[in-house]
Amino acid sequence: MKQLIDCAMKRTPCDLVIKNARIFNVFTGEMEEGEVAVKNGTIVAVGKGYEGATSYDGEGKILLPGLIDSHIHVESSMLSPETWVGLCSPHGTTAVIADPHEIVNVCGVEGAEYLKEAFLRVKKDGVCPVDVMLELPSCIPATPFETSGASIGGAETERELARDLFFGLGEMMNFPAVIGGEEDVLKKIEAAHMLRKPVDGHAPGLTGDALNAYRTAGILTDHESLTPEECREKIARGMFVQARCGSSAENLADVAKAVDAFNFRRFVLCSDDKNAKDLSERGHIDDALRRLVRAGVPAKFAIPMATVNIADCYRLQGVGAVAPGYIADMVLVDDVEDFHVRATFKRGVLVSREGRALFDTKGRYLPAAVKSTVRIKPVTAESFSVISHGGRMRALEILPHTLFTRETFFTPPAGKVEVKGTDLCKLAVVERHRETGNIGLGFVKGYGLRGGAIGISVAHDSHNLVVLGDDDGAMSRVVALLAGAGGGMAAVFEGGEEVFPLDIAGLMSSAPAEEVIARTSAIQERARRMGVKEDYSPFMTLVFLSLPVIPELKLTDRGLVELAKFGFVPLEEK
Repeated sequence: MKQLIDCAMKRTPCDLVIKNARIFNVFTGEMEEGEVAVKNGTIVAVGKGYEGATSYDGEGKILLPGLIDSHIHVESSMLSPETWVGLCSPHGTTAVIADPHEIVNVCGVEGAEYLKEAFLRVKKDGVCPVDVMLELPSCIPATPFETSGASIGGAETERELARDLFFGLGEMMNFPAVIGGEEDVLKKIEAAHMLRKPVDGHAPGLTGDALNAYRTAGILTDHESLTPEECREKIARGMFVQARCGSSAENLADVAKAVDAFNFRRFVLCSDDKNAKDLSERGHIDDALRRLVRAGVPAKFAIPMATVNIADCYRLQGVGAVAPGYIADMVLVDDVEDFHVRATFKRGVLVSREGRALFDTKGRYLPAAVKSTVRIKPVTAESFSVISHGGRMRALEILPHTLFTRETFFTPPAGKVEVKGTDLCKLAVVERHRETGNIGLGFVKGYGLRGGAIGISVAHDSHNLVVLGDDDGAMSRVVALLAGAGGGMAAVFEGGEEVFPLDIAGLMSSAPAEEVIARTSAIQERARRMGVKEDYSPFMTLVFLSLPVIPELKLTDRGLVELAKFGFVPLEEK
């Protein structure tokens, strides 16, 4: 502390002085002219006349606190942790609250241990460019209606949360169990409270008495709000509302309508799920900031939503501001409209500059726990056969550009159901963790795919294989390709087939970012040529069709689930 004070009083030189920058003050909403002095990774002064071992010329640009993502599933990028850091740091990201829900559903807690170790191995001058604070997933499995690779109950949650590995409890998606007072779920939440660790939320459409009950459980956040009214009610009940800017879903425009000069400190930014292509081309939280400002939120309200508001929400001491006594995580941007990042500093170390990471991202930590995770019983074309008894059958209709589906019906002739030449596709979820042989079968209306099948081993939240097609033989071949690759994305079409392996838990690739982007783009373009409509992301929309915590109708390896009933419904009505 004396060293820091001596530097602040100009008795001794600092390690770093950033000069000639305009400094945004998150506490006042104003710009300051001056210098920022850093010693031992801590900001010691904002002022003038400081000397340091290193001087950095801000060239009149704007200096912001390091950008934070309040809720992300890193696995959704399909990148290794090392590669992910290399993409996000140049976009100004210095910290994230990460819920490793995806890999823990596949590999158990060993999946989280893998992520933490991989992130810690990426360093620049002894500093990790991005602080990754892992939360223990709260819903493994997410619901009782699916088969996952792991199960973490109340007792396990108490034990695991006590470890330094976990910063808090991940999003509590099972909100019906919370408001229903189910003992095992409440035990998880109480364990976090006893350890003074935060609890994240997931509460689409929750209002009134149900919201009161959910908030009474001490749940901090929600990233599923869809209307300004819903945002305001959740803030009024003491929650932080997360404005989401992801690849599969975002609610920025609607959330922006709820932000005002009084409540803006209760909003925080997150990405939730963002793929490699979007991270590379659009950016990370810098992308969320520019979209929020374009939606009408003043920059002086938006910037705290990516910095100090998140620090306040999660009680991150000394994070989120360019001010004395704060950690020297800083980002230099051209302006507060486009937020083009020029440089990123982590604990006073320049870790990225002009869109390029200044640290090595080529190393790969790949323990046995995250390899060879696709284990299935063999399937044939007959495995995907559906027989009609003449009754109405349910189908999922996906609402364009959302994660939501609605229930619709069709009545096929009695006998084997054929979908070729109709606006229907078959949908299958194949269990891939325990070789149970479970296959959930259903139908999707209006997706557009014709002449084959596509499939993926990323499927929220239990990550079984999801396959869609109009040909049973092609669907079985897709499953074989995915099993042989250890997971991935696959397409079988007239005259050929294509597969891109995801060798890390069937969720991520150890390949460089450029290869991941090129090959995922190529296979998605193949699916487009098979007829998938522009309203849907060919593979990423599939990823959410087995997620039964988002309305209305979803398919798991055990059958169709209707969220309103929070239970199974038959494919065919009698």
